[in-house]
Amino acid sequence: MSSVLREEVESFLYEEAWLLDGERFRDWLGLMTQDVRYWMPALENRHRADAAVALQPDRMAFFDDDYKDLERRVLRFEQTTAWSESPATRHVHSISNIQLVAAPTDSEVGVRSVFANYRNRGERDEDLLMGRREDRLRRVDGTLRIAERKIFLAQNVLLSKNLNTFL
Repeated sequence: MSSVLREEVESFLYEEAWLLDGERFRDWLGLMTQDVRYWMPALENRHRADAAVALQPDRMAFFDDDYKDLERRVLRFEQTTAWSESPATRHVHSISNIQLVAAPTDSEVGVRSVFANYRNRGERDEDLLMGRREDRLRRVDGTLRIAERKIFLAQNVLLSKNLNTFL
C-alpha cells in the first residue's frame, strides 16, 4: 500500500483523536458510514490449558453499536442532564502502531492500531483505557470514513465506573 495512503490514514486517525479530545462529538459522528459497526467485545480470561475451547467474541460485548446507537450516545453527551459528564470528563486519546492491512474491497482499507485513552474527571477520578483496534475505513465521496471498528481492551477486568468515551 502506498505511503500516500498511509499518511492519509494516519492523519485521519489523529484528527479523530483531536475531535474526541475537544468534545466535537457531532463532527466525530460525521467520520462514520451510515452502516457502521462500532463494537467492543468482552474478552474472557482463560488458562492456557483451556485454550482449546473456542472463544465466542460475539456472545458478549461492552457495546455493539450501529450509526443510530452512536447518534443516541452523542445526543446524550450533549444533554445537561448527563450526570456522568457534569463536570465534563477530560480526555487524551493517543494512537500509535498504525498498520495498513488488506480489506475486502478496493474502496476500503484495513487498519490496525493501538490506543491509550486517559480520562480525568473531578478531583480524583482517573482512568487509563488501553487496547487495540481493528478498523475498516471506506472512501465515501473521496473521503475516508469508519465503516467498522473492533476495540479490544488490554484490561482483563474493566475497573472504570463507566464507558462514557469513544475509543
